[in-house]
Amino acid sequence: MRNRGCMSAGTIGIALVVIAVVLFFWGKNGYNTFTAKEQTVNTKWSNVETVYQKRANLIPNLERTVKSYAQFEKETLTNVVEARSKATSINIDPTNMTEADLAKFQAAQGELSGALSRLMAVVESYPNLKADQQYINFQREYTAIENSIRSETVYFNEAAQDYNTSIKTFPNNILANFTNFKEKPYFKAAAGAENAPEVFTE
Repeated sequence: MRNRGCMSAGTIGIALVVIAVVLFFWGKNGYNTFTAKEQTVNTKWSNVETVYQKRANLIPNLERTVKSYAQFEKETLTNVVEARSKATSINIDPTNMTEADLAKFQAAQGELSGALSRLMAVVESYPNLKADQQYINFQREYTAIENSIRSETVYFNEAAQDYNTSIKTFPNNILANFTNFKEKPYFKAAAGAENAPEVFTE
């Protein structure tokens, strides 16, 4: 009886070791997977920031071009400059990104988009400005960047969805909660986002 008891204890001990090893490797693989997917999200976010920054970098040249036309409506240009300042002042840490952070960022970028659209509509009343080569160059770059913004935000959402699905699926969610991996927010489509940016030409 004593031997049988010892064997039972030994069997239990081996089983516990096996379970511990399995849990260790499961936890290790899960943690590494979460980390890799989170890094992908961070990279996609960096790409999003880059294309938005490229758009912001267009504004100084646009400002100089428009200012050369003395009769141009200053308030419209001022709104663009102020919207750019606000949009570039918002910085988000992708490792600790919240839905509120992303909404604030997206709202500021939306204000800049609106201000630029209004400015380009006003330019229609200024044939000389509309035909200015510097302004034409701006239009081309702006269109390309807006298309890049649409692409990069889609790529970000796809990476965030992949990551979120990974950490929310059972039993991964247990490990994710234990290791403090948090859900990432998504870009939300703005009204008219499905349309290509409007560029005014002669």
